[in-house]
Amino acid sequence: MQKRNLALLGSTGSIGTQALDVVRAHPEVFGVEVLSAQNNAELLIEQAAEFRPNVVVIGNESRYDAVFSALDPLGIKVYSGAAALASVVQMERIDLVLTSMVGYAGLLPTLKALEAGKPIALANKETLVVAGELVTALAAKKGVNIYPVDSEHSAIFQCLIGEFHNPIEKIILTASGGPFRGKDRDFLKTVTKTQALKHPNWVMGAKVTIDSATLMNKGLEVIEAKWLFDLRPDQIDVVVHPQSIIHSLVQFEDGSIKAQMGLPDMRLPIQFALGYPNRLASDFPRFNFANYPSLTFEPPDVETFRNLALAFEALRRGGNAACILNAANEVAVAEFLADRIGFLEISELLETCLAKVPFIQEPTYDDYVQTDAETRRVALAALKVSY
Repeated sequence: MQKRNLALLGSTGSIGTQALDVVRAHPEVFGVEVLSAQNNAELLIEQAAEFRPNVVVIGNESRYDAVFSALDPLGIKVYSGAAALASVVQMERIDLVLTSMVGYAGLLPTLKALEAGKPIALANKETLVVAGELVTALAAKKGVNIYPVDSEHSAIFQCLIGEFHNPIEKIILTASGGPFRGKDRDFLKTVTKTQALKHPNWVMGAKVTIDSATLMNKGLEVIEAKWLFDLRPDQIDVVVHPQSIIHSLVQFEDGSIKAQMGLPDMRLPIQFALGYPNRLASDFPRFNFANYPSLTFEPPDVETFRNLALAFEALRRGGNAACILNAANEVAVAEFLADRIGFLEISELLETCLAKVPFIQEPTYDDYVQTDAETRRVALAALKVSY
């Protein structure tokens, strides 16, 4: 296949570092045009020195001087700030943009890349959660593809290859259940961030790991799936599958179900998205049925883990409801990680914001920006927190 020049947004995070593992394994297939990070200047400098991108962007402008001093002698251009990143993703030499930034911050660069006609490998689920209608309409207008990187959505995409002409009856997203599967609310009242960060199957960043513990990660994936695959809320199911071997399933109108399976290793969906439509050889560990004599499934406990139910509610409401949900969750997770609120208070804050922030049925981009800002204000006010 022709060599692809990549822009890796969030290159120092969990997805970004694993994407660079894929690039490292296939230097004949992938080149690195852009690397970006928000705060981790030290690792960004190391990555740039190894992969020699044309451009590096450090989001935190206070780290610019350190990055510039290290990389300017290597002939690497260095920029800083959100506006710079939104501009850089439109560079002509970029063939594919991997958006693996965390949270709402991924929306603007994704939109700018789409405006420039760049296909997207999407690991930043919040982009579609916040403004799915806007993003998918722009991708359709520009005639470019959005390739899912989340293991669940990659699984659905893989099941649909060769089936795009066949209507979907429903999809089934699998969830590990997180570290607190089977626990009740009395137990959850006193759990710590250390406990919540111990995911049984996956190695992920802190925010995504907490979202997995609350089942919000699955809720965000439900909303993302609606936009990626043009589904109604009633066409999306969630099942808890503790072994994380079946990554998701598609049921067709004849009742047949296709599933995608494999060991929990994010490098596989990353490599599939970056290399599509080709499956590139890998030395990733292989699944062996003998090691998994029993694969089990159970319904999610949406009474104990309210966030999944709230995500379905936001999806059914439409408009800017999912944007409200996402912003409130970003605040709540940050406060939990800072030991300022308890685990169960995360859901309480989401419900408060969904009730208090004005609902907009047909939001524009500016409406999404204002909704995000207003939700964060309402959330912090509810917690009596100020920066």
